[in-house]
Amino acid sequence: MADTTIGTAEQLKDPNYTPPLSKAIPLGIQHVLAMFVSNVTPAIIVAGAAGFGFGSDAGAQGFPDMTYMIQMSMLFAGIATLLQTITLGPVGAGLPIVQGTSFAFLPIMIPLVAGKGPDALGILFTGVLVGGLFHSILGLFVGKIRFALPPLVTGLVVTMIGLALVKVGIQYAAGGVPAIGKPEYGSLLNWSAALVVIFVTLGLKFFARGMLSISAVLLGLIAGYLYALTMGMVTVEGISRSWSLASAFALPMPFKYGFEFSAAAFIGFALMSFVSAVETVGDVSGITKGGAGREATDKEISGATYADGFGTAVAGIFGGLPNTSFSQNVGLIAMTGIMSRHVVTCGAIFLIICGLIPKVGAVIRTVPIEVLGGGVIVMFGMVVAAGVSMLADVDWNRRNMVIFAIALSIGLGLQLEPGAVQYLPDTLRILMTSGLLPAALIAIVLNLILPEELSAEATEEVSGGMSGDN
Repeated sequence: MADTTIGTAEQLKDPNYTPPLSKAIPLGIQHVLAMFVSNVTPAIIVAGAAGFGFGSDAGAQGFPDMTYMIQMSMLFAGIATLLQTITLGPVGAGLPIVQGTSFAFLPIMIPLVAGKGPDALGILFTGVLVGGLFHSILGLFVGKIRFALPPLVTGLVVTMIGLALVKVGIQYAAGGVPAIGKPEYGSLLNWSAALVVIFVTLGLKFFARGMLSISAVLLGLIAGYLYALTMGMVTVEGISRSWSLASAFALPMPFKYGFEFSAAAFIGFALMSFVSAVETVGDVSGITKGGAGREATDKEISGATYADGFGTAVAGIFGGLPNTSFSQNVGLIAMTGIMSRHVVTCGAIFLIICGLIPKVGAVIRTVPIEVLGGGVIVMFGMVVAAGVSMLADVDWNRRNMVIFAIALSIGLGLQLEPGAVQYLPDTLRILMTSGLLPAALIAIVLNLILPEELSAEATEEVSGGMSGDN
């Protein structure tokens, strides 16, 4: 329910209204807390996949590369958010849109860096830069490509993103990839830390109200962190050491990891940009409907897409990951009823300050992997649930069932058995084993070329009696 003590009903619906700073700053930080964990998690996962994160020899130096990536996640989420709220020419929607690191690109990024260490980051961030520039171009015609991405396709893609990542959550909760094959992997101690996070998150999400409910995952991680501290999984000495190794202030370095072009990276990021762009369109529409009771304008939609891409490109130059609009903040605006873009600007400034202070990233990196696993299980499970929710809007006739079945079978199958395409050229193999891109392409192409209806006889013989009556 809207808080009318902050302004009149008309003011609260106005993106250009500026509430008193005493109210705007805490409201802005509230937006940051709602997305904080989701924003820094992709950097931790990519670092772990590359082999310089949790459990690696980099620990002796305090995980400097992972700390830097966490720092850049905060800094460029703040900068990309400023592009949306303050705008820069045609870049930005002029709406309270919160930007953050996207989960959607993880199935593309993980195969690119898997086991290659910091040497793979040059290819990764060049891909982010080029993909971001391509994403910006989509702003010119994003409204015209929405027909190719109906709920059948977007729901499948979001579901596939979640399915690709749930394995990461289980591995983290059990002790992380470096612990696989060792006695401690899957121990009761490891799982107990993850379960504390899950139970506290569920308790707050369902039995608390307001900010306690919105920040349930963050508070669950804090509870898990305190539990790990009491169980000796993390020590005060370790936290102090990580804090002392990090500097108090640092500016980002352009092309810190070099510039290296990869066809697989460019194609992967470019194709995923379509999905990210459509997600942003949905978020912009959700903000204007939930906060102002109106449809988004073409200018707002194109400006938001420009900001998505431009923010991602700039992040890639300095070692940040792809940015997108964060859907959880759409719900927060609908709940508070406050449309002021200047409120979100306050949150963006807070993120930028955190991103310029490496000690913040150094503390985040001391969170035990098992604790993070509990939060990741919840977050990635919610991604799958969001995809299923989108699929609920699909008309499940036989045509759509066949499209979904083929796309899911091939995409998920390649994800589970990457060795099946081991003889393909490296670029194609990386794209295929993501599972996500082949599933999306198959769904898009079949949806465009197949006739609207299939006869009953066309599917009954392969559906095992489960074709339904539609």
